[in-house]
Amino acid sequence: MLGAIAGDTIGSVYEFNNSKTKDFELFTPASSFTDDSILSVATAEVILSGEQTSQAYSDAYKRYARRYPSPCGGYGARFNEWASSPSSRPYNSWGNGSAMRVSPVGWVCNSWDAVMAEAELTAAVTHDHPEGIKGAQATAGAIYLARAGDSKAMIADKIEAFFGYDLDRDLDELRQVYEYNESCQATVPEAIIAFLAATDFEDAIRNAVSLGGDSDTLTCICGAIAEAFYGGVPEMLAQETLARLDGELRGVVEVFRDRYVAEKV
Repeated sequence: MLGAIAGDTIGSVYEFNNSKTKDFELFTPASSFTDDSILSVATAEVILSGEQTSQAYSDAYKRYARRYPSPCGGYGARFNEWASSPSSRPYNSWGNGSAMRVSPVGWVCNSWDAVMAEAELTAAVTHDHPEGIKGAQATAGAIYLARAGDSKAMIADKIEAFFGYDLDRDLDELRQVYEYNESCQATVPEAIIAFLAATDFEDAIRNAVSLGGDSDTLTCICGAIAEAFYGGVPEMLAQETLARLDGELRGVVEVFRDRYVAEKV
């Protein structure tokens, strides 16, 4: 999960200042967590409570959105409206918000079926459109497979077979044509491609930022998978990321990591 937050923080300054190159500064004075990290921590808090229900996820997402409002959060308009409403009814979104917040699920579930069920639960409280659910499931599924020790080829094959995503695209060619897109179906596959083309964790993050587009979410998803595959976040990047969290967010992250991240499938 720290890989997701590291990706979000690094990508935060490039979302509206796209960098179509891998040569960029990882952390700047303006680098900060966004809604991707905030809601990932909310997901982790629910899991730590042991009370994973639709209502618990809904309540946590609303609570965290109110505690960390925009512009700090940078939430989408529809999510903001939902978070401030007394209603918990989902709004049929296929946006990539369901995928950006799901990474803790990939660390705690120890079977494919359990990952699919829990990822759907986290998504459907807002993103009940099939593509919104699929994006969360694909992200959490890739993390689970990486934890389990699957090769990149095995991860790609299963994600393609299960979700129908086209992952057989060249990163350099994709970089030339990719544009800003907030949908799951045009964010999750691209984030996975950035991971598949990487040589290590940092390279995965650089790949994701270099695509342009919704940079913080691309890097959040990519970083989450890369952490699981490469056995963690490099210490310097981990410390830079943790230093940018406030005490409350950092506390949840550290408890979650102590409880789950060292565990193996």
